[in-house]
Amino acid sequence: MALMDFIKKQFIDIIQWTETGDGTLAWRFPMAEMEIQNGASLTVRESQVAVFVNEGQVADVFGPGMYKLTTQTLPVLTYLKNWDKLFESPFKSDVYFFSTRQQVDQKWGTPQPITIRDKDFGAVRLRAFGNYSFRIGDAKLFHTEISGTRDIYSVADLDGQLRGLVLQNISNAIASSGVPFLDLAANQIQFAQALAAQLVPEFEKIGIKLENITVQNVSLPEELQKILDQKIGMGMVGNDMGKFMQYQTAQAIPKFAEGAGSGGGGGGIAGDAMGLGAGVALGQVLAQNLAQGLSPSAAAQAAATQQQPAVAVVSPVDVMTTLEKLGELKTKGILTQEEFDAKKAELLKKLV
Repeated sequence: MALMDFIKKQFIDIIQWTETGDGTLAWRFPMAEMEIQNGASLTVRESQVAVFVNEGQVADVFGPGMYKLTTQTLPVLTYLKNWDKLFESPFKSDVYFFSTRQQVDQKWGTPQPITIRDKDFGAVRLRAFGNYSFRIGDAKLFHTEISGTRDIYSVADLDGQLRGLVLQNISNAIASSGVPFLDLAANQIQFAQALAAQLVPEFEKIGIKLENITVQNVSLPEELQKILDQKIGMGMVGNDMGKFMQYQTAQAIPKFAEGAGSGGGGGGIAGDAMGLGAGVALGQVLAQNLAQGLSPSAAAQAAATQQQPAVAVVSPVDVMTTLEKLGELKTKGILTQEEFDAKKAELLKKLV
């Protein structure tokens, strides 16, 4: 009797997988030296797929349901083993279960700033991060390409591969989105949609279906953040170059006051003001801009009381310095060529 009990234990008559936790993508049914009883019961629960593998070759694939394992329900395995239709003996086969549930809140991000091409600024660097969710879409392909014969394959095992695919496709996603680099932070949904379009075919190559991806933050480099602030400043004055110069001059006034209060040299403060992009020469040019921008009525009254208006005169050094600063603003896209030419002509008239 003991011998018969031992023999019975070598045959498997129920095959199923009850997930004990999250994060498992593939699980191999423990066969050891046992064989599957002909007519055994296979239970595949919702959000699962079962795959039979014969000597390394994928055979039959089962979706959710309960099955009685016979030559009728195992047509591929029957063909591979050359079984007769009336075959009823126990058989050996590897059985793998795959979880098709969504794996949610998977993090992605750029550990270091990545360099991308932008039509406005050439090569720029950015940081970005967000999350995504996925599921196994093709269990057969996932088995052959990723999980293989491992007893357990988890989300953690796949995490590095998927993160790499996300980072690899960010540049293409930004290029295809058509969103200017400085507008990315305000168009995260459009950026995420473009990124998803790039990633879906890449994920499908390994049997993974991308369900959703979000972009939660895009960080601009400090130098481009300064340019963005300047563009915002121009927007506040209606993109008028003259008003923008007056606005920048007003922004420089506290630096002059701070330098005077601390006993610092005036030359260094003037350099700081022009470094901010004020583009205003010293002396009479500064006074003229302040009069026009801060008190138009006072400027008009002063002009009326003068019989012969004084001609604003600046030194060649100041003109060259201002032109260099204006040239930098033009290069960065803050000034147009027309605005630059107009300001250049105005400054040249002021030469001694």
